[in-house]
Amino acid sequence: MKAKYLNLFTDFGFKKIFGEEASKLLLLDFLNALLSRQAHIKNLTFKNTEQLGQTDNDRKAIYDIYCENEQGEKFIVELQKAKQNFFKERTIYYSTF
Repeated sequence: MKAKYLNLFTDFGFKKIFGEEASKLLLLDFLNALLSRQAHIKNLTFKNTEQLGQTDNDRKAIYDIYCENEQGEKFIVELQKAKQNFFKERTIYYSTF
């Protein structure tokens, strides 16, 4: 029998393991283990994660998880496997949604 593994560094693998309401507490624990105490997440929400542009030529934004920390600050968690050019500009663009 050939072994099969799920790669958590792909969008499919990450969402298969962590992207459902049933695994919300597991994801919360996982993210809080990675983040600093100042960014400690108290709540996360799964929403429709795809925001399409107004026309076919516009960019679209896809984010994974909406979070709120203990200070009431809201932020998006996104999985990235590779270096992203213009990351700062892209996060500003995503935050407009």
